[in-house]
Amino acid sequence: MRLFAKKLSILSVTAVSALSLSACAGNYAGEGAAAGAATGAIIGAVTGDTDDALKGAAIGAAAGAAAGYFIDKNDRCDGYNDDGELDDDCRGEPGYPE
Repeated sequence: MRLFAKKLSILSVTAVSALSLSACAGNYAGEGAAAGAATGAIIGAVTGDTDDALKGAAIGAAAGAAAGYFIDKNDRCDGYNDDGELDDDCRGEPGYPE
């Protein structure tokens, strides 16, 4: 049981770190990763052992980050992304096309 508590505390510290870093992000990737990790860890712990909880946390974090990446946090114009696509919030703003 001590090993599980140690791994769970490491997971908690990692989640808190991700949340604090995501405060400056323009999307919800960090929050999605933290929520996904917590959900995956709980499901893994309930259905299996410590290794299943860690695998569930990793899978949940990846899924949550991927989903959160596509949700715009601030509803403001963020300009063009790396692929040259215009943020939908910029349409009609001065200096951007309609």
